[in-house]
Amino acid sequence: MTPPPVPFFDRARGDLAMQDELAAVFQSVIRSGQYILGPEVEAFESACAAYLGVRHAIGVSSGTDALLVALMALGIGAGDEVVCPAYTFFATAGAVHRTGARPVFADVLPGSFNVDPASVARVLTERTRAVIAVHLFGDCAPMDELLAVARGRGLPVIEDAAQAFGAERAGALGLMGCFSFFPTKNLGGFGDGGLVTTDRDDLAARVRSLRAQGAPRKHHHALVGGNFRLDALQAALLRRKLPRLGALLERRRGHAARYAALLGGAGLPVALPGAGSAGHTFNQYVIRLEDGSRRDPLRSFLAERGIGAEVYYPAPLHLQPCFAPIGPPAGSLPVAEAAARETLALPIFPELTDEEIDRVAAAFRSFFA
Repeated sequence: MTPPPVPFFDRARGDLAMQDELAAVFQSVIRSGQYILGPEVEAFESACAAYLGVRHAIGVSSGTDALLVALMALGIGAGDEVVCPAYTFFATAGAVHRTGARPVFADVLPGSFNVDPASVARVLTERTRAVIAVHLFGDCAPMDELLAVARGRGLPVIEDAAQAFGAERAGALGLMGCFSFFPTKNLGGFGDGGLVTTDRDDLAARVRSLRAQGAPRKHHHALVGGNFRLDALQAALLRRKLPRLGALLERRRGHAARYAALLGGAGLPVALPGAGSAGHTFNQYVIRLEDGSRRDPLRSFLAERGIGAEVYYPAPLHLQPCFAPIGPPAGSLPVAEAAARETLALPIFPELTDEEIDRVAAAFRSFFA
């Protein structure tokens, strides 16, 4: 008998385990008649601020909009430059471009794939207004070094913590933090949603105004903002999931440890992710092949056996067609370019079973045998 497939990600397993509670929350929001902002959003923001250890947590419409509104709150726009890693999800640089500023790409570190502080220092110019540090795959970027580079030039550091909700002090290390509640994230919503964090009262007030068309009170527009508000239903559902997050992250870490035990001593021509910085959340479990030409055949081999795997990310940002005209050219950021050729993400989500991990590891070893 053919065993059932091992999905790359299965959100339904966790949701079904608490469906009665989630259904009750849904009914409660319907009875309230409050669908945009309001008490549920305020309660969720307070819970997130306490969990993350920050003064302010402001719910917004998505992780992308969290980045955009954070940049807007800092007044970044046309003629400015913002440094970000070349190897990350598109939204990091896309949000910079939408402000009218120019994303400037730095290379990444070969082990964690997080942005390289030395590369950041090399690309700073007199037009640089901020640095975005991405906590890639749930592992915090080297913030001490990045903050030292940025402070030497008086630059703010924005944390793109979309994949790192629950990593130790993520969102509380830079001037502002940005999170995503996309369904695949550690704290996944039921649609889009995001969060901006800061300890600065003035920036928090500015973000709250910007998310509601720049109006600190109705019909009085001090700024030109946008419609970046978090839905009450998303906030209500997420708030009920938040107390479970710690246990779910421990399961992710346990799965990563099991992969390491099954694959680490097998003499395979791959590099496995390390434990990373404190509180690595393993939003993705990304391995790196010594020979990038074997990445796609490996993925196909796993798919033939019903095992999901994904590529994060198939092209670095400086080589995406929309950013190619602003550079730098191919070959200039070699670590990011190699990572795009050589990495593959294996299944990892809290409800994954030990037996499923064993099957993934067995197929993985079989491919190299």
